Amino acid sequence: MALIDRLKDEQKAAMKAKDKPRLSTIRLIMAAIKQLEVDGQKTLNDDEVIAVLTKMVKQRRDSVAQYESAGRQDLADAEAAEIVVIEEFLPQPLSDEEVEQLVKNAVAETEAASMQDMGKVMAVVKPQIQGRADMGKVSQLVKALLG
Repeated sequence: MALIDRLKDEQKAAMKAKDKPRLSTIRLIMAAIKQLEVDGQKTLNDDEVIAVLTKMVKQRRDSVAQYESAGRQDLADAEAAEIVVIEEFLPQPLSDEEVEQLVKNAVAETEAASMQDMGKVMAVVKPQIQGRADMGKVSQLVKALLG
């Protein structure tokens, strides 16, 4: 089942269950996807939808950190609840060991030797990891291996 179809089914289920917070978050997801489809004049595939979801999670994590530092726990909790719903539609996250192995394989595959080769390594790793690991941590790991 395509990810967009799954989102639509979950939206209907949330409506029937009268689960307003979940429904609201799914509607935000659908709106973000629809906006990209309209802007690009194309239908998004699952990989592109995963990229949208990953971006939404990252934005919310940033918001949670800012709300907590400002002493607004109520808003931080709302953002955290949205993160939980959005992550349901992302693929199973990779363990640290799996990420490290993928990065090592990419370094060997690209024959990277220095920090100048980081772009090549990231280009190989990103499609395999997109939506399944924090790209910031992946970047740090690549820097550690190359530096």
